[in-house]
Amino acid sequence: MFVTVLLLLVTLCAQKGNGEERAEAQRPGHVSVVIVGGTGDLARKYLWQGFFDLYVNQVSSGNTFSFYGGGLSPADTATPVLFEILKAVSCSRDVSQDRCALLKEQYLRLAQYRQLKTLEDYQNLAKHIEQELQQEGMTEAGRLFYLSVPAFAYADISEKINNSCRPTNGAWLRVVLEKPFGHDFQSAQVLASQLGSYLKDEDMYRIDHYLGKQVVAKILPFRIENKRFLDPIWNKHHIERVEIVLKETLDVKGRISFYDQYGVIRDVLQNHMTEVMTLLTMRLPMNLSSSEEVLQNKLQIFSSMLPLGRSQAVVGQYQAYKPAVQQELNKTKDHVSLTPTFAAVLAHIDDAQYEGVPILLISGKMLDERVGYARILFKNDIFCLQNHNSVHCKPKQVVFYFGHGELQYPAILVSKNLFKPYLKDGEWKEVTEHGDVNILGLPISDYYVQTPKEQKEAYSELISHIFAGRKNSFISTENLLASWGLWTPLLNSLANSFPRIYPGGADNGDLLDIRVKGKDIGYNSEVVILSPDQIGGMSTNGFQVMQGKFRGGDMVSAWAEELVERLAADIQEAAEAAVHEGGVFHLALSGGATPLALFHRLALHHFSFPWRNTHVWMVDERCVPLTELDSNFHGMHDHLLQHVRIPYYNIHPMPVQLNHRLCVEEDGGALLYEKEVSKFVNGSSFHFVLLGVGYDSHTASLFPGSRVDELGESLVAFTESPVKPHQRMSLTFSAINRARTVALLVMGKGKHELITQLSRVKDNPGKWPVTGVKPADGRLVWYIDYDALLG
Repeated sequence: MFVTVLLLLVTLCAQKGNGEERAEAQRPGHVSVVIVGGTGDLARKYLWQGFFDLYVNQVSSGNTFSFYGGGLSPADTATPVLFEILKAVSCSRDVSQDRCALLKEQYLRLAQYRQLKTLEDYQNLAKHIEQELQQEGMTEAGRLFYLSVPAFAYADISEKINNSCRPTNGAWLRVVLEKPFGHDFQSAQVLASQLGSYLKDEDMYRIDHYLGKQVVAKILPFRIENKRFLDPIWNKHHIERVEIVLKETLDVKGRISFYDQYGVIRDVLQNHMTEVMTLLTMRLPMNLSSSEEVLQNKLQIFSSMLPLGRSQAVVGQYQAYKPAVQQELNKTKDHVSLTPTFAAVLAHIDDAQYEGVPILLISGKMLDERVGYARILFKNDIFCLQNHNSVHCKPKQVVFYFGHGELQYPAILVSKNLFKPYLKDGEWKEVTEHGDVNILGLPISDYYVQTPKEQKEAYSELISHIFAGRKNSFISTENLLASWGLWTPLLNSLANSFPRIYPGGADNGDLLDIRVKGKDIGYNSEVVILSPDQIGGMSTNGFQVMQGKFRGGDMVSAWAEELVERLAADIQEAAEAAVHEGGVFHLALSGGATPLALFHRLALHHFSFPWRNTHVWMVDERCVPLTELDSNFHGMHDHLLQHVRIPYYNIHPMPVQLNHRLCVEEDGGALLYEKEVSKFVNGSSFHFVLLGVGYDSHTASLFPGSRVDELGESLVAFTESPVKPHQRMSLTFSAINRARTVALLVMGKGKHELITQLSRVKDNPGKWPVTGVKPADGRLVWYIDYDALLG
């Protein structure tokens, strides 16, 4: 079979393909492409066509290919399905009919279906690839696995690939992953950790197909090419607002089993629209081809974002969604889903360049048109006294138009009262003939318009980048976790919010119009009529704060948002009392995902908090550099400290890195922190200590089986965690139990079983560490949300 391929290469070499990769990232040789889920919907619609486009472009480059469709079905039933898909691929217009027929015939010959269910199946695939290489005497370039399967299968398949299909002799391995990459920060972190056990960073390509759209891919090059015009105006002094909008007319019928777990924010805002936002606002890289520099500049934006809370979002749900959920998920008629199908979110970047500039991210199903765009609307400092239609008084804007809508093609539009954009890229052209179309308040003739000479499908573009080893268009682990770190607190705060019901399509009228007021967002029309079933689903006292007792301490319980509000208010009350009494407030905070919503609440709503008199201490820290995302201090800094006016000398990170080493006992980091606590904190008694509780009942970094009784009177100690990073530094029970107030924050349905167990067990800090929290002369308060309390 492969001899035929080589003959075909010789035949076609003179004809050339319709566009070779501009930069090869590996030696020429044989490439094995495996699509796991090869007969699924995504593979049928996009992937096989994308790999055919790659084959057409690479057929003259010295590479040979074999293609495998993999799946759980037996080969005899799935093979006919696969070949029906393959027969439907097509060539671009510049490939002749005869050549296209020849290429399609060869593509089908190079493809086969294999059942990929067990480790043995993957081992047999690896043997088959190696036998083919030996028989044909070919050098292997690499193996590309595209996982077009549900995310819960990623870890298992990655393990099988790593154990049996990893190539040798310098050939590369590339494993492509489709969203969703987790459901929130914690699940994304778990998935990243699982994948990291089997795959190296350079092996993984997390795909966001929006980054393959030609207009999105052009954002950074456009900003660089037009730097001379944009640099003076790309800032808070000239930008009125940024809008990133993705409107869809379709509903989610047929996808509800997935969609009802995710909703619009997880489906498109956390990924597609966030990526566009970072491309629009990040510092321009010196080297556009440096994926590392691009990543670092994106991460800088995430670290500068103001926290997102309930006041920064509105949500809606189209009217037909509820009956569709009841039908597809076999729910009863009284079932109420709170999953939003529409969301508008207001974001702000807290830095000198963009301070105060509203960034709107808006998306929804069942809206009036299908269109996607990003608009940078500039302030207009000209007032036209008589001729209001003068070009000078029209909106000044740059529009990155992703496609569809009135224009029907992807384009970059610059209003003529701004500047004429530079046209450098040979793959783009200027549009000079226009129809009678209006785009965002201006006739098309009032814009300079650039569009790709040839429209390319996003998946085809990204597949070519994967093959070439270009990682700029893919989501790194750091990028992914930074994005979830931004969105998870908002998602938690909206978990029990009732979305506004809208009819869908043109009937929505002005029901979804929004109003921006400072750093908050709301619907413009406040009066909404709820349907009787929605009113029936609400409890009259469901949102009240409840007080009681739990394990001998006080307990405060409420829905997550109200609970965080109450905890923030209690911390401020404690701070004001401490400052009034002694002029200083010592606050020890835990890290992780649980307190992020609290940090945001303190940063955004407690402007009178006495930060200048507050010292912030760490309850525990992971033994990683403080600049890494895994660091508790890094998260506390990004989500709280950089947003409040606290003197830098009042911030006390744990010294986990000394002498260029991490958590080495003889460096004395734990003793150093203990001395610092003793020096500044009267009697080593913190005014307020905030703790979380892990699923295994650990608190701070005091884990089950860690012999906490051996720590004696030490205030700070090195401990071992069962999960990476294993080494930790932590306050001990001796330090925690000296505090005036200890708060234990427990949130989420996942903690319900733990709360149930803790309500029954006796004190046993070795097995249930949190039961060792017993303030000697202070107060213990459990803050437990209704999800954790009631399940």
